[in-house]
Amino acid sequence: MENREKQIYRITLVGSVVNAVLVALKFVAGVIGHSSAMIADAVHSLSDFATDVVVIGFVRMASKPEDSDHAYGHGKYETLASVIVGIMLVAVGIGLGVEGVTKTIGFFKGEELEVPNWWALGAALVSVASKEWLYRYTVHSGARLNSPALVSNAWHHRSDAYTSLATLAGIAGSMLLGPRWRVLDPIAATLVSGFIIWSGWEMIKPGLDELLEKSLSRSERAELGDIIEHTPGVKAYHHLRTRRVGPHRALSVHAKMDPELTLKQAHEIASEVEQRIRQRFGDDTYINVHMEPYKPE
Repeated sequence: MENREKQIYRITLVGSVVNAVLVALKFVAGVIGHSSAMIADAVHSLSDFATDVVVIGFVRMASKPEDSDHAYGHGKYETLASVIVGIMLVAVGIGLGVEGVTKTIGFFKGEELEVPNWWALGAALVSVASKEWLYRYTVHSGARLNSPALVSNAWHHRSDAYTSLATLAGIAGSMLLGPRWRVLDPIAATLVSGFIIWSGWEMIKPGLDELLEKSLSRSERAELGDIIEHTPGVKAYHHLRTRRVGPHRALSVHAKMDPELTLKQAHEIASEVEQRIRQRFGDDTYINVHMEPYKPE
């Protein structure tokens, strides 16, 4: 059975190979097919290839074990990778939008736009199918491996599929609807740039939340509280603090127990709390249980 790191590498490598082929195909088809939208789409696929490299590099760092300088491991390197992917998406989206707007304005000022041909249309069809398959393959694997970097990379594939879909519509409209509709090619690039920027932000925000120590979701905190409260020997709890460290969860809590218990008995209860939490949230969960004497109000 492959370990987690090797599986992430293998999945990302598949995406890298597909992206490399698509970059070459789209650039050639964009030039031969006279489509600015297809060339812009090729640039977007090039950004996908670059982010695959980022994911591979950062997952290797994230898989390193705990050391004296990183008591909670290196999981946040993977989180940082997902933020970088999001930033690159936003940058590509802005670039596509600026280019599309410039060409659209030029068309309405009387500038000529070349008519795309079947090379561009065929490349767009191949791109839509390939990127949608890559999205489904990668997002399923990312969820199974609990990898935020893989999931964010999957959404990058999905955004490229939407880009190619809009490019396909623009190329088809420019080819089939006559000279007045040639502007659909740059308009398609402009419209999809907004979606790309939004998708990038959707990846950046959760990564920033984790880097800024945002707590786990309310539902997860409620579930943790329920586990702690219903562990035999725990009278009450407070000061539950939670966060994520890459693919791992971390928490600390003050558990109140009968003050007449021996240290050994209290420690056994605390260990039971840890065991129950790890059974639910995984063996790689970081847990710190502070024991306190229970004092009824």
